[in-house]
Amino acid sequence: MVVVSLVYLAVQVRQNTESIRAENFARVLDRISATQSALSRDPELSNLHARGVIDVGLLTPEERIRFTWWFVEAFGAFEFIFHQAESGALSEEIWARWASTIRWWLSYPGVRDWWQANPTVFSDSFTAFVESELPRAERDPARDARWQDFLTRAQTHG
Repeated sequence: MVVVSLVYLAVQVRQNTESIRAENFARVLDRISATQSALSRDPELSNLHARGVIDVGLLTPEERIRFTWWFVEAFGAFEFIFHQAESGALSEEIWARWASTIRWWLSYPGVRDWWQANPTVFSDSFTAFVESELPRAERDPARDARWQDFLTRAQTHG
């Protein structure tokens, strides 16, 4: 009887863990979706964002503040994802995707400049992770070329 109870308990714990992972993944997607949605709905923010990631020097001081708060939200979501992964609530595969996304954002000069000047404080462990990724965050010329081709085709055919 004790063995059956232990097996039942183990199955319940496993199902609960899987349920928590699914719920956390949904929360991550909701949070990221909200930040991306703001960019797609607001042409001014989208333009500011596009200029700022390339060079924050292209932004006015007021635009830099708006850029900062947008990235505070984005990196806040990344921090949440990081901590969920650290606690085991997200799978390694999902975390690998988001770690790659963070590196991609950090490959932009404006984002790197923002990170260096960011007035907000993130958790020590997330900050250490981002700092460790900075040297690895490089542009991928092939991916950039495909993206530029996509944008150019959209402009000539749109």
